[in-house]
Amino acid sequence: MTIRLPSLAMLALLLGPGPSAQAQETVTLTVHHFLSATAPTHAAFIEPWARRLEAESEGRLKFEIFPSMTLGGKAPELYQQVRDGVADIVWTVIGYTPGVFPRAEVFELPTVHRGSATVTNLAIQDIFDEYLAEDFREVQPILVHVHAGNALHTVDREVRAIGDVAGLKLRTPTRTGAWMIEAWGAEPVGMPLPEVPQALSRGVVDGVLIPFEVVLPLKIHEMTEYSVEGLDARRFGTAVFLFAMNRERYESLPEDLRALIDAHSGAHIAADAGRVWDAVEPRVKDTIGGDGQTLMQLKPEAMAAFIDAGEAVVERWIQEAGERGLDGSTLVAAARAAVERHHLNILSQQQPQ
Repeated sequence: MTIRLPSLAMLALLLGPGPSAQAQETVTLTVHHFLSATAPTHAAFIEPWARRLEAESEGRLKFEIFPSMTLGGKAPELYQQVRDGVADIVWTVIGYTPGVFPRAEVFELPTVHRGSATVTNLAIQDIFDEYLAEDFREVQPILVHVHAGNALHTVDREVRAIGDVAGLKLRTPTRTGAWMIEAWGAEPVGMPLPEVPQALSRGVVDGVLIPFEVVLPLKIHEMTEYSVEGLDARRFGTAVFLFAMNRERYESLPEDLRALIDAHSGAHIAADAGRVWDAVEPRVKDTIGGDGQTLMQLKPEAMAAFIDAGEAVVERWIQEAGERGLDGSTLVAAARAAVERHHLNILSQQQPQ
């Protein structure tokens, strides 16, 4: 009896594609965020990041980017969406989900961030593994970063001293920002960024804490008359952002694609991302100043009062961290030391040789 063995071609059809063929399949990942496609976050950070990975993967990675919450839901739901796999990747504000990131909050504090996104981004990378990583165990972080910091934009109140904000209703995205506003003697109103234009137009708030970066896309300068920051662009705290991937989706990728994403994550992109935010701020200030917006920098003695109020917020945060079983004092000291180190390093690079 003659037994006919299947040909190699037939075996291939019966067994399906092998590992090498599977590894060459195109993987499409969804990216979801709450800003418009015209915002610098989308146009100068997320979009270029995605296209670089598409090119370097030779087309094996594809990204479909959905700005302005076009995949559905509201901005505060983005973290849950990436954790649960509704979206493969999201960009969001950690302050939109209070209590989930108790360690990373340290970089929101009003006297930790100095006003440079690049500096604080590098500081975050320095202490991430030792102090912050536990906050992000449910997702695969691509980058934890900040913007250049909050300036105060008011509808019709000129602010030259801390007493000028007394009684104002001011928008903030985070609970530590709310504590800061309370320390100023003003009334905090928490809301995600997409709600800000309507809140201003309806008189729900008298002012907002946001960076200049989003002023033009949201047309904030058309609804406010004054913008104020500290001397040398010192800001009133900042917001911490999370650019992250669903962990199961990340772990399901072929090893070489995971390695490619890793090569475009964390410390590899922190400085470049910071420079995106730092570069856009002066350009926006020039634009809105030319349109008639009154831009002000507080004098040192006036800023000192805001800094003192910020220190009270830091102490409040340290006490609450202790109640959660965290060493808040050590976290603050580590964050400040890392910020100071990179601040001095960048200053030294700017000195004429």
